Amino acid sequence: MINAGLVLEGGGMRGVYTAGVLEFFLEQELFFPYVIGVSAGAANAASYLSKQKGRNKKVNINFISDPRYLSWGNLIKTGQAFGMDFIFDEIPNKLVPYHYDEFYKSQSEFVVGTTDCMTGEPVYFKKEEYGQDMLKIIRASSSLPFFAPEIHYKNKVLLDGGISDPIPIKKSERDGNKRNVVILTQNKGYVKKPSKLNFLTKRKYPRYTGLQMALARRYQLYNDTLAHLDEEEKKGRVFIIRPSLPLEVGRMERNPAKLEKLYQQGYEDAKQAIDSLAAWQK
Repeated sequence: MINAGLVLEGGGMRGVYTAGVLEFFLEQELFFPYVIGVSAGAANAASYLSKQKGRNKKVNINFISDPRYLSWGNLIKTGQAFGMDFIFDEIPNKLVPYHYDEFYKSQSEFVVGTTDCMTGEPVYFKKEEYGQDMLKIIRASSSLPFFAPEIHYKNKVLLDGGISDPIPIKKSERDGNKRNVVILTQNKGYVKKPSKLNFLTKRKYPRYTGLQMALARRYQLYNDTLAHLDEEEKKGRVFIIRPSLPLEVGRMERNPAKLEKLYQQGYEDAKQAIDSLAAWQK
């Protein structure tokens, strides 16, 4: 058990990088007392915490050519680019069974970040709060605006956790973790630019003014969080693992070869970092 928090960024299909990192952690039996993630980061964390080696690769790469998983046809027919029922029901409950018992036996706290559409603020759920609804909360955290419907849960309307807190390092710090391992899905030096589609947000979500504001300021929040991570890394309080090679995978990538390559990159980057991580935690 590494005495630190584990913080996982989202990023759609770029999350296969995180899956590769977590696969190496699983093989080395490296675990953390506290794990927090949003979107794809949270989804990958679930299989890591249930100790299912190879499951993230099977789910995220082996099914990518299945139109039920991701297709523009889905978007036209159902309003969902990702087949959310397929991903969060049929796969875990039938096709690649999820080990719920192992997950709930884990001593690790697992926090999932979402975004409140009404306020635009992040809403975090811990194990005691989502209970048996863990997959529903991860589904909410993974529901991208424009590409998936809102999730109604406990009198809140929720969407993608990456909108309001894309890298939830400060939440981990507030929860008492003075040191954190952070897995990012963008290269070093990446800077997020302002969205040019804010006018579409107002048309699509006229009632959700909080969501409109959160999407408009998301780029600034992301860049400010990267600056905070840089400072914490210099102070020795954060250990960052991020893609070491230029990214060839986008949020909606469907090329299995590219996804496999990024997954292996995550695995190798974690392998290369293991000695430094061991020294950092002492």
